[in-house]
Amino acid sequence: MPEETPLDRLNAAEPAQAEQALLACCASRRWADELLVRRPYHDIAGLRQVSHTVLESLTWNDVAEALAAHPRIGERADGAGQEAGWSRAEQAGAAASSATTQEDLVAGNVAYEERFGHVFLICATGLSGEAMLGALRQRLGNDPDTEQGVVRAELAKIVDLRLGKAFAS
Repeated sequence: MPEETPLDRLNAAEPAQAEQALLACCASRRWADELLVRRPYHDIAGLRQVSHTVLESLTWNDVAEALAAHPRIGERADGAGQEAGWSRAEQAGAAASSATTQEDLVAGNVAYEERFGHVFLICATGLSGEAMLGALRQRLGNDPDTEQGVVRAELAKIVDLRLGKAFAS
């Protein structure tokens, strides 16, 4: 008998348990609920495709709910949960940056939040603190509608990576 995969466990889990596993990937309850009702998934590609479709349909309030779970770039995520662990690993490049870059990230986060009203979100995996800071500074020049599109794209990248970590065999 083949070994049960993480995707098999998601498919078989009680709704509340499956929702918790999905919310670690994206903190939008609507996103998680939409993925729950579409179970079972036969492979990770199918799960990612459904995720992508649902992410595109989220309202800005749904996206804002997801953003609220993300720490600022350069801030260490609290907690022992899976999502916090992923966040710390994803932001490793910021943590390894010079003190000046870290200070500039703090100031940039404040300016960004004042301009757009939410946390600066970037798929930080594999990026240096300097690269994140450069993107933050560039994106401060975006108009709000353009920036919402960029945020949605960055969220989709993060969610896709986390789905792979959580449910790929």
